[in-house]
Amino acid sequence: MKSLHRTFWTALFCTVGLAAPAAAQTAPYPSKPITLVLGFTPGGISDVLSRALAARLTAQMGQNVIVENKPGAATTIASAYIAGAAPDGYTLYFQDMTSHAIAAAAYKKLKYDSWNDFTMISLVASTPLMLISSLPSGAKDVKGLVALAKAKPDQVAYASSGNGAITHLAGESFKSLTGTNSLHAPYKGSSPATQAVIAGDVVYTFSTMPPAISQVKGGKINGLAVTSAKRVSAAPDVPTLKELGIPLEVVLYSGLMGPKGMPPAIVERLGAEVKKALSSPEMKLTLANAGAEDLASSPAEFSALMKVEAEKMIKAVSLANVVLD
Repeated sequence: MKSLHRTFWTALFCTVGLAAPAAAQTAPYPSKPITLVLGFTPGGISDVLSRALAARLTAQMGQNVIVENKPGAATTIASAYIAGAAPDGYTLYFQDMTSHAIAAAAYKKLKYDSWNDFTMISLVASTPLMLISSLPSGAKDVKGLVALAKAKPDQVAYASSGNGAITHLAGESFKSLTGTNSLHAPYKGSSPATQAVIAGDVVYTFSTMPPAISQVKGGKINGLAVTSAKRVSAAPDVPTLKELGIPLEVVLYSGLMGPKGMPPAIVERLGAEVKKALSSPEMKLTLANAGAEDLASSPAEFSALMKVEAEKMIKAVSLANVVLD
């Protein structure tokens, strides 16, 4: 009889012991706030879009989604942080081409694997850059800018949001295609670079859309061209570079990632939430004002596009002679 009692209680405790972890594993997601990490300073396109997305996800998922800026080292600081985070869906990454296409090409050594240490969730948006010039420069259009740069070789300076940033690569490609030789002045973000143009410290920059659009509309800078295949609705009077005979097209793709090994169910849930958020009136307005287009996708589509863009960036990085190690 004692043996039977012992067997019964042992079986009961084992059942309870097994049930507790199972219950923990099936806890609803999300059950606490989510951190959305960004590798850029405030004010640029990624910051604007990430905060708009975070606000929608907060409303949809019932938990706060908090944006945390971790700028520096061409987004590799933020990327390394995400690569080392727990893959539980509570630390996510709002990234663009800089983090995976450009950094992967410009750095010979990274503390993480750009492709295998992350979980692709969904693309979010695509947006071009805008070529802007300072009012004191007198360059009111691309033709005038090129003429000025050729008349003053090595004297005209252009700003970027940092060495190896998409704005830097666009600037070097522009120089190559127009036969000009402007000086590169790197800043810590797109907004500071745009402010440098407003102040007249540099002649031009390829800015992300939000700071460029607002300052062009305010009459503080000249909007010369956009780098998309077609004009953007937020700045319909600004031509494309292709219209002007310069075959330069630069599109900045942004998306949502997480650390390697995220549960498929959480990835699927987040992908569905991103798609829902992008269809909301609030996000549609934000995207339109920022000159961006929504671009929800599957993880496989996201991965495929990033690999195509990485190949393009390898060529751009080589042209600009960018080595960031």
